[in-house]
Amino acid sequence: MSLTREIIRIKRDGGELDETSLAAFIKGITDETVSESQIAAMAMAIYLNGMSDTETMLLTRYMRDSGDVLDWQSLQLDGPVLDKHSTGGVGDNVSLMLGPIIAACGGYVPMISGRGLGHTGGTLDKFDSIPGYQTHPSNDVFRNTVRDVGVAIIGQTGSLAPADKRFYATRDVTSTVESLPLITASILSKKLAEGLDGLVLDVKAGNGAFMDNEQKARAMADTLVRVGSQLGVPTRAIITDMNQPLAPCAGNAIEVRSAINYLSGAYQPNRLHQVTVALAVEALLAGGLAPDEYTARAKIDEALDSGAALELFQRMVYALGGPQDLAEKMDNYLPRAEVIKPVLAKKQGYISQIHARELGNIVVSLGGGRLTSSDTLNYSVGISDILELGMSVDSGQPMAVIHAASESDWQHAAMQLHEAIHIDTQKPQVNEVIYASQRG
Repeated sequence: MSLTREIIRIKRDGGELDETSLAAFIKGITDETVSESQIAAMAMAIYLNGMSDTETMLLTRYMRDSGDVLDWQSLQLDGPVLDKHSTGGVGDNVSLMLGPIIAACGGYVPMISGRGLGHTGGTLDKFDSIPGYQTHPSNDVFRNTVRDVGVAIIGQTGSLAPADKRFYATRDVTSTVESLPLITASILSKKLAEGLDGLVLDVKAGNGAFMDNEQKARAMADTLVRVGSQLGVPTRAIITDMNQPLAPCAGNAIEVRSAINYLSGAYQPNRLHQVTVALAVEALLAGGLAPDEYTARAKIDEALDSGAALELFQRMVYALGGPQDLAEKMDNYLPRAEVIKPVLAKKQGYISQIHARELGNIVVSLGGGRLTSSDTLNYSVGISDILELGMSVDSGQPMAVIHAASESDWQHAAMQLHEAIHIDTQKPQVNEVIYASQRG
């Protein structure tokens, strides 16, 4: 019997895999001596039987080490290397603001992000709406931007955690994505390959998140924090509400506009601001850039109020090929949809329920998101000015503004939006945007 078959059998029967077995299996995924059917069998065995903490940690380590692990020592950086990961939601453009804020506070942020798939938006897709921006620059441009600007937000290269790419592709087609050990290894293997000194995580719970309730989100946050810390990277997490969009908008160019307005101080929506600042605080604490929360918040306020964070955002965009004056002249560069019109409430009352996942799906149906990885995006479309849960609304008042490529697209999206946003006579109880925090 081959070693691979024996490893699968052990996990199929509920056994615990040792270090040698996990190392061999991940090596086989990387060098392609393990077949797709064997990856599928292992994924299902892990999905059904779970993994111990030690197994999860080892799986993450070997997936991280399946490719390059970035080393920043040669650049002689004078601050910690930090990053953030979100488990995905709707209207979540925090990365666009958080990277420059951390950099303005003395950190270095080599943020390697992904594209959207399904109802969640992707950070790279937002940057692709900026003319000229290189989401896959050369390694020298990437490293020089991190050194000189303090932040570079780019896409994953094939040399970082290559085992994860192959493992995930198989999980995606075998209904084994929703496995906590596999999710943990997938997220952390890529992030820890960045050579970090600290990592912060935004784990979302609600109808627009992959974890639909707080209990599941807490379990995920706990595992991520524990495994990251075991592998030598101070890791912290906050658990946040995704029962409505985080920002009052969704769509690629629309969310870039929102980020620039946030960094300039023109408009900082409360829920978005709370989460952005909370993650920034955790990053500064994890990286030793502040001794306590009070000091961290003061540094963050200064980075925003002084314009330093906005300046670094602009410098990053320019260093990676975008326009030098995007922040000042964003309407000259960011695409705008052909049809931009509000959707009006049909009755008076309170916004009682928002199906955030459905709002994300509306953006997809407008052409702003993907159903398959090869789909081409329309970066101009989306939704803006979305009312929040608990807000009062009169009949005929705008609930949101739809940005569409055509009148027929707008009409279809408006019908979907009426289904996604509910109005009732009773004012609902609204969750706090931050449920809890966990620190390693």
